[in-house]
Amino acid sequence: MKYYILILFVLPTVLLSQKIDHLASFRDMGSENYFRFNYDNDFFAASDKNYTQGYSFEYANNGLAKNPVNYIFIKPKANHFTYGLALEHIGYTPSDFVSPNIQIDDRPFAVAIYLKSFIIATDTISKSRLSQSLSLGIIGPGAFGREMQTAIHRLIENKTPGGWDNQIQNDLVLNYKIGYEKQVFNFKDIANLQTITSLQLGTLFTNASIGFNTTVGLLDNPFSRNSTPSKFKFYAFAQPTVNVVGFDATLQGGIFTNDNPYTISSKNIERLTAQIDYGLILKYRKLYLEYSRTMITKEFTSGNTANWGGFKAGFLFN
Repeated sequence: MKYYILILFVLPTVLLSQKIDHLASFRDMGSENYFRFNYDNDFFAASDKNYTQGYSFEYANNGLAKNPVNYIFIKPKANHFTYGLALEHIGYTPSDFVSPNIQIDDRPFAVAIYLKSFIIATDTISKSRLSQSLSLGIIGPGAFGREMQTAIHRLIENKTPGGWDNQIQNDLVLNYKIGYEKQVFNFKDIANLQTITSLQLGTLFTNASIGFNTTVGLLDNPFSRNSTPSKFKFYAFAQPTVNVVGFDATLQGGIFTNDNPYTISSKNIERLTAQIDYGLILKYRKLYLEYSRTMITKEFTSGNTANWGGFKAGFLFN
C-alpha cells in the first residue's frame, strides 16, 4: 500500500495529461509480446498549432524483464507483468508557424525525443493495474523537430515552417511516471468503468491527473487474464481527466538551460486543465487498430483549447 499512499500524498500539490498514452487499460494488447506504432497529428482536427505531432514505437517482450531499469520500479503484488521499451517524439508549434519572428503570447516551438522503459503490473484478483515508466532523452534542436516538420510540409506541399530558430533550447529529459487504475464496474465484458490516477515527475513534465475511463462494445477485459478472448473485438472508449500542472518544459524551457529565445513565464501557466480522449479500437486475431481524438483546455493564460487526433497499429508475436 505504500505506493498508493505516496500517490495520494503528492496528488494535491502536483495533480499530467500525457500526449502519447499507451499504458491505459483500454489499450491493453492482451499479450506480453507485441509491437505497436502510434501517430498523433493536429491535422486530424483541422489544426496546425499547439501539440502538432507525436509518434512512438512501442515494443513489449518477456525478455525485457531483465532490463536493469526495472530494478528501480516499485514491484507490487501482482500476477501478471508486461515489460517494454518505447521511443517517443513529440512536437509543439505556435499558431503562426510560418513567421520567423517570436510569437509573443503564443506557445514556443518545442520538440522532445526520449527512450522510455515501462512496466505494467496487473492484479487480476483486485482488478487493478499499476503502470510505471522512466524516460531519458533530450528537448531542443537535438530532437530534430525543425527537420521533421519541414520534411512533412514539403511532402504534403504545405507552408514551410519559419520559426524554429526560436525553439526551446537543448536540455535533459528525465521523467518518471506512475499510474494506477482500478476497475469499479464490469457488465459481462460489454461495458466497464475504471478510476485512474497518475503522477509524473521530471525535467520535461511535472504534474498529475485524476479521472476515469470507460469502454463499451465487444471487450477484452484487461483485468481478467483467465478469460478466453474471441477472434474479434470492437469497442469505443472515453477518458476524461482533470490535471494540475507543476512544470512544463515545452512551455517554460528546460531546467538547466537559460538561453531560450522565448518561453512562457511560470505565472502564466494554467495550473488546472481538463482533457478528454475518446475513440474506437478494433482487435482481430493478432492485429490491433485504433483511432482517437483528444481535446484539452488552454495550457497557458493567453492560449486556447487544443485538439488533435491519432491512430495506433500493432500486432502480437504470440
